[in-house]
Amino acid sequence: MKRMLKYAGIISLLFIGMAASFQPENKYFEILKNIEIFTNLYKEINTYYVDEVDPGHLMRTGIDAMMGSLDPFTNYISESEIEGYRFMTEGKYNGIGAISQKMGDFVTITELYKDQAADKAGLRPGDQIIAVDGQDATGKDPDAINNILRGFPGTSVELTIRRPGRAGDFNIQLVRGEVQVPNVPYHGMLGEDIGYVALTTFTREAGSNVANAVRELKEQNPGLKGVIFDLRGNGGGLLNEAVNVCNVFIPRGELVVTTKGKVKDWDRSFSTMNQPVDLDIPLTVLINKNSASASEIVSGVIQDYDRGVLIGQRSYGKGLVQNTRDIGYNSKLKLTTAKYYIPSGRCIQSVKYEEGEPIHIPDDQRTPFKTRNGRTVLDGGGVKPDMMIDKFTDAAIVRGLLEQHLIFDYVTQFCLKHDSISPVEAFRFEDYADFVQFLENRQFDYDTESEKLLKKLVEESTEEGYELDAQINALEAKIDADKKDALMDNKAVIIDLIEKEIASRYYYQEGKIKMGLRNDAEIEEAVKLLREKNEYQALLNG
Repeated sequence: MKRMLKYAGIISLLFIGMAASFQPENKYFEILKNIEIFTNLYKEINTYYVDEVDPGHLMRTGIDAMMGSLDPFTNYISESEIEGYRFMTEGKYNGIGAISQKMGDFVTITELYKDQAADKAGLRPGDQIIAVDGQDATGKDPDAINNILRGFPGTSVELTIRRPGRAGDFNIQLVRGEVQVPNVPYHGMLGEDIGYVALTTFTREAGSNVANAVRELKEQNPGLKGVIFDLRGNGGGLLNEAVNVCNVFIPRGELVVTTKGKVKDWDRSFSTMNQPVDLDIPLTVLINKNSASASEIVSGVIQDYDRGVLIGQRSYGKGLVQNTRDIGYNSKLKLTTAKYYIPSGRCIQSVKYEEGEPIHIPDDQRTPFKTRNGRTVLDGGGVKPDMMIDKFTDAAIVRGLLEQHLIFDYVTQFCLKHDSISPVEAFRFEDYADFVQFLENRQFDYDTESEKLLKKLVEESTEEGYELDAQINALEAKIDADKKDALMDNKAVIIDLIEKEIASRYYYQEGKIKMGLRNDAEIEEAVKLLREKNEYQALLNG
């Protein structure tokens, strides 16, 4: 053993000596030098630091800091996070089939997948997880709880639940299973002539599922005048599925995307390989600021080939390709290896990020490119829709209600009083006064941008010795009055959010989508445009 260590030491010294003989700027020497420094640093901390150190936690902190210095999409995936990674790529994972979020001190169930373990066991949205297998869950992060809930199919986990409207905590035994989440959760008709298809993620078979949905709409509705393809909130997924989804609407053999990175041998071009489902039916694609990556490839390709009209808000701006590398012990590194370029030649990657969010780039700082019909499109910072529509949830009062989970809490109370509701098509929430009373009982308040500025004015005027009490009091009174009016000014928007939350409780994800279609401004614009052939064609012709 000593002889082996001796030989290993000699080899290491020779290797380091050879590296040191290179020019100082040689990056391999720099790599070896810094790895040795890192190893020595880690050893000294582990040996001499005043308190006991958790090696795994310390190393993860270092890894996360290293990843944080790169782009927001290069990540380390530990063994405990593999199920989450599998869900992002395959649309399935081993677990209980529930979505959760931390509210207050406890992780709370917010949504259930129909007929999965959590649903069958009787869990409900609003249930708080007090303990997992007898271990206190107070203050735990949702990711930590989810890592426990995920596991091999057939194994069991016991949750201690606190349910609104029920006295005392109780235990539920769940058996983990393979949870499959459909990437096309809903498709159907809006009226008699407009089809609708929602795609929530680019997991396996996304292309074939979209193709089947469009094919079914055509076969069952001979009078079909157009299709709305909804990519709002779709954060992307598999690159090959983005190509397959494009192929539903564009011909075989058309270029979809080209990837270019440091390793030139990895540069590739991806073209459609199958026969399309339809090349002619009018098409609108809905996107928003949370449409990213594969969603931007598809929407950008549709725009570049003038195959359809984009409606909504500018997309996220993620024009980067990630690959995963196995790094041992069932962990992976997901790292950016290339940028992608869509048919017009543009890359939609945002140049800069701030706290993980892309920074807006003015249009005059973007490079222009041309679509097939000669329309001007711009690179950098996402895909800009052909028809821009402001998003209603920017209202301060709506943000306040969502951030404080008050719509969620109100609907939890609503469900305690109603065992069932009418079908989605017929249901209407008509007791807005009850919701307003609920907010008063909860002493709901929220900060507007004006209040934030006013607080700053008070601080600075006090420091500088100005007497502005009368003016400030008048402004505060005006803001308070406007905040009270805001509940009525935004009544339609708030009722829409309440109705969608109610529908999700009784009819799951499909119900929420169907309810949302009813009061959706972007859907209304898309339907109107698809029925106006001249206006639709004029947009595509520039």
